[in-house]
Amino acid sequence: MTKLRTAFAAAATAALLAPAAQAFDLHFMCYQDGNQCDVLTQLVKGFEAKHPDINVKVDTVPYKAILETLPVELAAGTGPDLAKVTDLGGLHKYYLDLSPYVDKAYWDKAFGKTLDWYRGGPNDHGIYGMHAQLTITGAFINKTLFDQAKVPVPGKDATWADWAKAARKVAKATGTKYPMAMDRSGHRFAGLAIPYGAKYFDAKGNPEFSDPGFAAAAKQFVAWNKDGTMDRQVWAGQGGASYADATKEFMSGDLVFYYSGSWQVQKFDKQIGDAFDWEVVPAPCGPAGAGSCSGMPGGAGFVGFKQTKHPKAVAELLDYLAQPANYEVLEAKSLSIPANTVVAAKGVKYEGADAAASKALNAFAAQVPTISPVGFAYQGYAGNRAMFNITVTRLTQAIVGELSLKEALARMGDDLKQAVAASK
Repeated sequence: MTKLRTAFAAAATAALLAPAAQAFDLHFMCYQDGNQCDVLTQLVKGFEAKHPDINVKVDTVPYKAILETLPVELAAGTGPDLAKVTDLGGLHKYYLDLSPYVDKAYWDKAFGKTLDWYRGGPNDHGIYGMHAQLTITGAFINKTLFDQAKVPVPGKDATWADWAKAARKVAKATGTKYPMAMDRSGHRFAGLAIPYGAKYFDAKGNPEFSDPGFAAAAKQFVAWNKDGTMDRQVWAGQGGASYADATKEFMSGDLVFYYSGSWQVQKFDKQIGDAFDWEVVPAPCGPAGAGSCSGMPGGAGFVGFKQTKHPKAVAELLDYLAQPANYEVLEAKSLSIPANTVVAAKGVKYEGADAAASKALNAFAAQVPTISPVGFAYQGYAGNRAMFNITVTRLTQAIVGELSLKEALARMGDDLKQAVAASK
């Protein structure tokens, strides 16, 4: 008995002296248009409860920091453990491959359509990101202004030209400052260019800006910025490839037609309130009308970075968020369109969405099947961020008169050749 007590005492002493699991932090850089980072912060509490040695710190930053600061930090080796990103292919070289740590069959089933957007090429079968927010570009209108002007809202096969004509009529009749506006983004411009016939890739799959459809869209867009149809300051008021939007103009009632995307629904739902009625309209068509109507897919994803000191924990956190029950909460509370097909098939019951928001989300979801294959290919191209930036920089120079449209298109071709060469 004495020997037994001695053994127990020794074991107890050893247990007390044994070092406890060392707690550590995971830093998650996040931006939000609405409240997705707030919802993420709530969700990770469940993960922390299962992993008491892990503290997840969600650092909410402006979107500009994701576009401009994050790449610099990653290049310097000082980036966070995880982040919410939109340059899906462009940041691939920094991603942590989750394959060794997760159920690949489930991820392929749930996120199969978007996994390629994060990969390095057709021969890459790794799992690098969880698409957390499927988006589609599209147009919002101030329905109250249409009603006041007694101008009929164009139908589902209306072209971009039809919308421009209607928006000008409404603005003139109501004294509204701006008929139309588009985010200062090459991604958003693609939502105009693709309906005009832009291919973005040649027959061999090489990126290009030289096809007639792209040129036609560029010509029309520059003309609308010069004649007052578009809010010129959104593009001309910025330099380089900086991002800008027209959310303030739309929410203040100074804009009739705003081309942005589904990520704005939550903001408009909360901040416009009863000030006026707003709607999401069908994807505007190209000059050919029906059959050429397509938005641009996109969105944001949660990724881990291979420079992290805790790869297993990073993968476990992303896998936790990817599970249907947690993913559904993320989408329902942030009013997002699900990219997880398991959750999408079941349907999402959005929390706190009023009639306008629910109608808008359903309108965007209805446009997903009409997205052009060109849009999916462009979004999945690893070099698309360079193409987006080139588009913005050179079209702005044409808008402000620094270059002619012909010169701007030629410069875009040269810029793209340099970007492709640099990437190799």
